[in-house]
Amino acid sequence: MIFKRQSEGANGLQLRPARAGEAEAAAFIRIEGLSKSYREGDRTRVVLHEASAVFRPGEFVAIIGKSGSGKSTLLNLISGIDRPDSGAVWLDGQNLVALDERQRTLFRRRHIGFVFQFFNLIPTLTVWENVVLPLELGGGVGPEARERAESLLDAVGLLDRRETFPDRLSGGEQQRVAIARALVHDPLLVLADEPTGNLDDATGVRVLELLDRLTRQAGKNLIMVTHSDEAAGYADRVLCLQAGRLEDCDG
Repeated sequence: MIFKRQSEGANGLQLRPARAGEAEAAAFIRIEGLSKSYREGDRTRVVLHEASAVFRPGEFVAIIGKSGSGKSTLLNLISGIDRPDSGAVWLDGQNLVALDERQRTLFRRRHIGFVFQFFNLIPTLTVWENVVLPLELGGGVGPEARERAESLLDAVGLLDRRETFPDRLSGGEQQRVAIARALVHDPLLVLADEPTGNLDDATGVRVLELLDRLTRQAGKNLIMVTHSDEAAGYADRVLCLQAGRLEDCDG
């Protein structure tokens, strides 16, 4: 896919790399020494090996790597879906690794939004019901939350399709619904796993532009994993996942 590379931040100012120590001091998300391996038969496959990185408030960071490099595993660890063999994940002062499974589930439900490659909409729910599902899981849809959901559906251009079921939508429309769902509960962090991987080039461009615009407008942190250098060009900063470690692609 060919995407337009952004060279400016949301405020129009040219972005610059953080100075040494600056990023850590301003970190909103910090991962420290993450290691994860899996047993495959009689062998151990190391996916991550002491991976570390910091993410500043409101930053859009892309993580690129080949298929099988551990990108999705990394997102699962950052979100608390899975636990590392060792290391820590700090999000807004909370170490997710220190929480038990129920606590991690509640934290994720309240503070993290997801956009997946294959949309992950529930086919038996309408567009509206899919979007407000995070709110229902969090305790209900009050007037302010309903207004937010309607505003997001309007922003992604699908308010008039609110009673439609996912199988009546195109792939791009389904991903736009998924973006609204990811933002509806006002999360601290949005995680995107190959969000354009199941879309054609032109639709992928529109979806990336929408995801970029809405997360920046809301001041959210966005971490996107992708194998596409062009898609990563939308980010403020790009990290490479190689041999189980995260490195600055520009450094």
